Amino acid sequence: MSETMELDDLDTKATAAFDGHLVRKDLVRRFRGQFPVPTYVVEFMLGRYCASTDPAEIEEGAEMVQQQLIARTVRAGEEELFKAKARDNGSVKMIDIITARLDAKSDSYLATLPSLRLNDVRIGDKLVRDHERMLTGGFYAEVEVGYDAAIAQEKGGRPFEILTLREIQLSTRDILDRIAAGRAALSTPEWKDLLLRSVGLEPSMLSQRARDVSLLRMVPFVERNYNMVELGPRGTGKSHLFQQVSPYAHLVSGGKATVARMFVNMANGQRGLVCQYDVVCFDEIAGVSFDQKDGVNIMKGYMESGEFSRGRESIRAEGSIVLLGNFDVDVQHQQRVGHLFGPLPPEMRNDTAFMDRIHAYLPGWDIPKVSRSLFTDHFGLVSDVLAECFSRLRSQSRISVLQSRVHFGGALSGRDTNAVNKTVSGLLKLLYPNPDQPVPDEDLEWAVRLGLEMRRRVKEQQKRIGSAEFRNTQFSYTIGMDGVEKFVATPELQSEDSIGVDPLPAGQVWAISAGGQDEGVGLYRIEVNEGPGGSVRVLNQSAPAPFRESLNIAVQNLYARGNELVGDRNPREHEFTLQLRSFDAAKSASQTGVPILVALASALLARPLKGGMAVVGGINLGGSIEQVHNPIDVVEHALSKGAATVLMPVSCRRALVDLSDDAATKVQLLYYSDAPDALRKALHDG
Repeated sequence: MSETMELDDLDTKATAAFDGHLVRKDLVRRFRGQFPVPTYVVEFMLGRYCASTDPAEIEEGAEMVQQQLIARTVRAGEEELFKAKARDNGSVKMIDIITARLDAKSDSYLATLPSLRLNDVRIGDKLVRDHERMLTGGFYAEVEVGYDAAIAQEKGGRPFEILTLREIQLSTRDILDRIAAGRAALSTPEWKDLLLRSVGLEPSMLSQRARDVSLLRMVPFVERNYNMVELGPRGTGKSHLFQQVSPYAHLVSGGKATVARMFVNMANGQRGLVCQYDVVCFDEIAGVSFDQKDGVNIMKGYMESGEFSRGRESIRAEGSIVLLGNFDVDVQHQQRVGHLFGPLPPEMRNDTAFMDRIHAYLPGWDIPKVSRSLFTDHFGLVSDVLAECFSRLRSQSRISVLQSRVHFGGALSGRDTNAVNKTVSGLLKLLYPNPDQPVPDEDLEWAVRLGLEMRRRVKEQQKRIGSAEFRNTQFSYTIGMDGVEKFVATPELQSEDSIGVDPLPAGQVWAISAGGQDEGVGLYRIEVNEGPGGSVRVLNQSAPAPFRESLNIAVQNLYARGNELVGDRNPREHEFTLQLRSFDAAKSASQTGVPILVALASALLARPLKGGMAVVGGINLGGSIEQVHNPIDVVEHALSKGAATVLMPVSCRRALVDLSDDAATKVQLLYYSDAPDALRKALHDG
């Protein structure tokens, strides 16, 4: 590893803004694997001795860290050596994960130090009370272990004792304020990059999509009672964040999950993992099962309300639940053979009520497989500082930022809205740790779109299982009072060349041209943007003559019948830009006057058209609708491209009596008599 790493612009800005809280992430990798401790323990040491940009100081600090880790971590086979040191010197200092339990026989607490293979180390009541987490999953600490030769002589004596312990934590009480102050010195894109570097990733090596999903993985750390699922291919580093970066997360690997350990031990009242940790993560979820039949029901109740009962007492907890698992096939195949919750255990797999409690389903297939090139060599926040900030942010909420600024569409149920609100709140906390820093519309919209997509993925799977109550999945939002309604799809359901179920943005329409002597039926997407001015421009380099002719006639009809179509908006005071995209061998887009006219009006009204709909029909200068000579071919083509509805001239009705039964059951035919009627029937009723 180059000791003289080139500092980039972000390194320079970050080291000025977060003095003393950064560490060079390539140093962490130098030590990882050498010592039997997680990343955040190594970073804790590095943060203490290497928080500098001076290469000489960094090297000196790294040397000290190396010496301390060698002296204080117990490698395989060295257990007896450390015990002997404790006996010879009276005590020994070490770094280990410490857990404790109450020994009823002696009415005292006993600690376990796995590195020394000791499970009967004496420990004072006060130390246990001050560090209650040692009674559940334990934590890493710098421990001084004493040895008392006199007790060793006694029968059944326990000579080892914990004299002092110091949790591995760098952060101070005002850490969140200090990080929030430093955040103000960076732009939002720079801060996002620094967050990714802080968990060891190099943002420049990730696609925009992978960066977004990596930030979403952090939401359970900052949002209380947040339930998340991430399923995807093996080897994308799903569990790294939950295992290595924060001492506030606990990873449960496949196998039995006991109700006592997760929630509450009925025998002694000991609170479980969800009370002790910010995030409880189930890795390899396919292999997880509960020891009790009602385990999943207790978990379902907890995921819904954040409560579970112990006898008559109801206990509240705030731990977020994360479920991680692998697909053995690609996402397209998974959707063909079932649904995207397929890899969950059988008792969760097809339970729509369980799914309803999932706030976000992350697309693990959008993250590349872990490779050396994805790791950063630059500065990032020390994991421990980052983890502490995340934990402090849990007590805040950013839902108030959404109020009066974002309006969700009618497809969202109360649970959907709650789920999206939680995701957006979490993302905004990550972006703006200072609650008083204003959130611009573009960052709010970024968070809203991700929140809607992650929840919609849950709802799409519920719909696949066949529950009618989850039928409407067309999630949409509007920002601002006069904003345009926008729809959010889940990319794995969308195919670029087929008609999706979601409404397109205002001004866009799927058009089907009936073709002619030289050309077959063709699918087109017409996209219209409008602004102030008074002209009509086509963006295509050389638009086909039949399309230009349809466009000219549509524009004349819009001018002539503007009142009927768009009310008091004067089309002559607007500039329209059009783009035609064809999806078949057919390219001319002949006889598409009605879809063009509908798209122009949709852009002027800033209202989208119905989802899953194709519009068919030509129009002449007088406003009469032209005959479609092959309506059955047109409908069958629309159906093959994914249309659920075809809007066509009423003159086609008789010819369509001969449409096959199969096609007639799969597509809805809507008929219009003239252009205003077509527009009324095409507009989305949002």
